Amino acid sequence: MKILNIFMASILALSLTVTASFADSARGQKAFIKFLKEPCGMDGAKFALKHTQDEWKQIKADGKAEEEIKKICPNYEMGSVKPNLINSIMDFSIEFASDSGNVPSC
Repeated sequence: MKILNIFMASILALSLTVTASFADSARGQKAFIKFLKEPCGMDGAKFALKHTQDEWKQIKADGKAEEEIKKICPNYEMGSVKPNLINSIMDFSIEFASDSGNVPSC
């Protein structure tokens, strides 16, 4: 019985982790539409296709996300999007990168 409880708790924890990682990507998609679609002049799909997943992960790890957004979107004003939303936009970009096979709905 104790093993069954531990097993069920593990399944619950795993499902919450998967949901949380998807939520960051969905939040990033909403943030892109709200803050970057107009200054970039493109939708989120075209933006995410600018790099592979590994390239987006490296940009995020190096802390150069905002600089890369500025490079892709010259009309973007540095500092106009909160850092936590930049992080979510990077999660969105990783999820829908050129080598991911995923297509966003924005």
